[in-house]
Amino acid sequence: MAQTRVAVVGSANMDLVAMAPALPRPGETLLGSDFVMVPGGKGANQAIAAARAGASCAFLGAIGSDSFGVTLKARISAAGVDTGHLRVVYGTSGVALVMVNAAGENAILVTPGANDALTGLTDEELSTVRAADVLVAQLEIPVETVTEAAVAARAAGTRVVVNAAPARPLPDELLAAVDVLVVNEREAHALTGRGRDAPQALLELTPRAVLTLGAEGVWYGDRDGTVVHVPPVKVDTVDSTAAGDAFTAALAVGWGEGRDLVDAVRWAAAAGAACARRLGASVALPFRAEIDELYASA
Repeated sequence: MAQTRVAVVGSANMDLVAMAPALPRPGETLLGSDFVMVPGGKGANQAIAAARAGASCAFLGAIGSDSFGVTLKARISAAGVDTGHLRVVYGTSGVALVMVNAAGENAILVTPGANDALTGLTDEELSTVRAADVLVAQLEIPVETVTEAAVAARAAGTRVVVNAAPARPLPDELLAAVDVLVVNEREAHALTGRGRDAPQALLELTPRAVLTLGAEGVWYGDRDGTVVHVPPVKVDTVDSTAAGDAFTAALAVGWGEGRDLVDAVRWAAAAGAACARRLGASVALPFRAEIDELYASA
């Protein structure tokens, strides 16, 4: 089987991750237990996750001219991701402040830094998008860039998977180019303004939608009438920070390899669960053997 080609257009951040028994409330100071500094950003995470899941992955993003940027590029490249299109811009790299409680729940504050400079994709960058089997994008970069990449991918016959995180209004031009929209419950509510019927409301925006439900599993639906609830893969959760990124990347890889979308969702759920067993973002992303093991046991 030929290796699936995935192009990821998205953010790269340095994640500053602190563990504590609980998440602090406004005005409250708590003592944490552990701290790690690891490469992250939804784009970089999904690129690394795609490579570890077995894809040939190219990452289109932007880093700053600071020491964080040097580390980010080195770590992403070391993961087997093609960083030939990773821009270096003067200034600071993106930074994410991540707090994780004892239950593995998190609160995250992101300052975009260089990610905001990822605009106006070049002809070479667009050629990389068009040559891929699947394009994966998120919303931690300018939405105009996501739209540009998605439209180019759709015109070339490249499948388009958009993880609408963080939630923001999506232009009609972008929605028209999306094959699969991936969101969590908060993002689904923000996009649709709906509550319990948000899953069906998502299909008013896109032909296929995936709604991740944390401990309750995953919902998948399409306009052909397929509606499937995939139960959660049971693991001891340590940190769910990058579980959604592992899920989105594995979904793209599995679909690109020829799995039908329901099976790709099941395989992706195993990837998300495998990721949640470890602390951190990019360092927690699972390799293919781990995904296959959990998928087989689910």
